[in-house]
Formats: sequence, C-alpha cells, structure tokens
Amino acid sequence: MTLRVLVTGGAGYLGSILCEHLLDAGYQVTAVDSLMFGQKTLFHLCANPFFDFVLGDVRDEELMRRLVREVDVIIPLAAIVGAQACQRDPWMAESVNLEAIRLLNRLRSREQLVIYPTTNSGYGTKSCEIYCTEDTPLEPISLYGQTKVQAESELLETPNVITLRLATVFGMSPRMRLDLLVNHFVYVAVTDGYIVIFEKDFRRNYIHIRDVADCFSHCIENSERMVGRPYNVGLDEANLSKEELALKIREYVPGFYIHFSEIGTDPDKRNYIVSNQRLREAGFQARRSLEDGIKELLKGYRMMGRAPFKNV
Repeated sequence: MTLRVLVTGGAGYLGSILCEHLLDAGYQVTAVDSLMFGQKTLFHLCANPFFDFVLGDVRDEELMRRLVREVDVIIPLAAIVGAQACQRDPWMAESVNLEAIRLLNRLRSREQLVIYPTTNSGYGTKSCEIYCTEDTPLEPISLYGQTKVQAESELLETPNVITLRLATVFGMSPRMRLDLLVNHFVYVAVTDGYIVIFEKDFRRNYIHIRDVADCFSHCIENSERMVGRPYNVGLDEANLSKEELALKIREYVPGFYIHFSEIGTDPDKRNYIVSNQRLREAGFQARRSLEDGIKELLKGYRMMGRAPFKNV
C-alpha cells in the first residue's frame, strides 16, 4: 500500500524540496500551505497523480481534521521561522509554531506517524567546547526557539513521534531563503563582494537541504525503531565558526573581502558543536558537503540575475 503523507508548509523553503523527494520515493503527498509569501514553487509537481495541494491555514480546525484523517504520516513544516520573524509578530509565531502543532496532535490518531522538524538553536548558550547531544538540556532564548522546543516536548509525550533538531540548512530551493547563514554569506560574496561579521568565533552546525529531505524519508522507512526520540540532524564535518565559513566561501569567490567587527549579536546565541551520532546509529548520515552547497549556490545565484532595485 502506498503511504500517504501530509506536509504542512509544503510550498516553503524545505517543503518545496521535500515534496519532490517524497514523491520520488514513491509516497502519495498532500501539501497544505497558506502561500503567505505568494510563492509558486510546486507548479512542476501538479502533473504527478500522487501529488495534491490544498490552499489553507494550518490553524483551521475543520480543514485540518479533514486532511489528517486521510493520511498515514504527518510532517508539520508550517512555521514562522527565525528569531526576527517571530519577534515581528509574536502572536502569529505562537499560534502557528505551537497552537497549530497542538491542534494536529489532538486531531491525529496515535497510529499516525508525526515527524516534526525543530531547531538545534534550542540548545541556547553553550560553550563551543561542548558537544551538544540530544540529552543536553534545552535552553532556548528567542521566542522562535521557545515555541519549537515546547512543541517538540509536547509531541514527544505522545506516541509515534520522531523529532529532528535541524542544523542550519543551506542550498537552493524554489522558495529561496537568503537569511540562512551559508545562503546569506555566499549571496553577499557574489553581489556585494564584502561582509562584516560579528561574533566570528561562534560555531554552529550546517546541513544541506536535500540531506534534510532524505532524512525525512529515512525516518518514514525506519519509524518503528526511531519513534519516541529526538535526533540532531547535521553534517559532522561542518561544525564551523562564522570566520571559518566565510574563509571557505572565499576559496570559491576570490576577492571576497571579510571584515570582523562586533556590530551585532545573534538573538539565539548559537555557539555550540553538535553531535549527530544518534542519527548515524539509526542508519542515516548526511552526505552533501559544504563545498557542494557553495558551488550549488553560486550556480543558483547566477540565475537570479540583477536585483530588482539595483541599477547594476
């Protein structure tokens, strides 16, 4: 029997890639999205008879009740993502990131699998000398981190749940995001030619967007032995400081000028090294390198052409 998967936020940065990967893996996929950014990222999937799209809000109980009862697996991607976006509209952040997850968890049967993506920024302020494992206490600082950590905690108290604590994601997507660190650094390298970096020694972990999509498929296929636990999802070779990341990008963008100055601070205080050992032991390991991602981004940014408001 073909498994049916519901992806909320399916037209977003990650969802646009994930829906395609799930279809390629043989699943039947329904994506629901409010299209709040006006994105048109899933047109290329419409010819696939195993794909369906619903325009709607994940906080709509009547809609979600109808969609949930038709699927076997639920992947709730819909979220107000990032500390700044949540700070701009705290009510929206609470209602989408937490209340909508509570709604989904209440509507589903306990036989339905939930694979929930959260963020490893939930580890909060940690020394970069410490490897954060899934047993490291969570100390989220921003509203974004707090809502994601609370949702994860409540989900894990119920059966048939896997949570994925994602490293900072990078790579091209039909619904591109330039606020993510690798994506942003590469973009300014090729458009501005310079960058000013604060907290240059702060470390974090990274992962390619297509490795994240592959990890969701792995969780579906191996759910029986993975449920009930959180998993860090990152690239073991990419526990890098901001300075190291910028210098790596300069290898591919000669002339990229890098300046360090304490002009700001990370609202999530991300400065830690993450262990992905539990996920490796569950049979999954990210395989796309940071270098692969940089080269991909450079190719993608050439397709973006001129910025609409720059006369260059």
